[in-house]
Amino acid sequence: MRATILALTCGFALSGCATSPSVTPTLDQLLATIDRRLDLAEAVALHKWDHQQPVQASVREQQVLLGARQAAVAHHLDPARVEAFFADQIEANKLLQYHLLDTWHRARKAPALPRRDLASEVRPELDLLQEQLLSALARFDQTPPDNCANHLADALQQRTQDTTRHLALVRASAQLCKLR
Repeated sequence: MRATILALTCGFALSGCATSPSVTPTLDQLLATIDRRLDLAEAVALHKWDHQQPVQASVREQQVLLGARQAAVAHHLDPARVEAFFADQIEANKLLQYHLLDTWHRARKAPALPRRDLASEVRPELDLLQEQLLSALARFDQTPPDNCANHLADALQQRTQDTTRHLALVRASAQLCKLR
């Protein structure tokens, strides 16, 4: 009886809640890198709050997408796939920013956290993560798991219990299983 409840609670049979055998190392590494990029959403949102800037930054987004397309070839990736993948990263990050800004507006204040300069601190970190994401995506595309969507769903379920963060991860990986 307890094993049945555990299996139903965790969403998979008897393999335990901590890990799932269906999550491949390349998928796990790619999602961990996506997670690190999403971690920067708060710093970006704080900057936008402090400077009364909109979340939507079309010029910057186009620069990121162009840079990603140009870097795709060096990683043996299709530039169109890379552009779609990074568009998903941007949209997921914006989802978190909108959520945070809404939370702060309802509270009438942003949290008293140390601020990071967007241009000199956060963007260089995003640029570094872009390179790491490209490498991880290339490894993932070389050996995609069978039943990719199922593996992805299992991996996403394990990453967080926070609904908003889960939705951001779903958005960031929306086209991951659509190879070439």
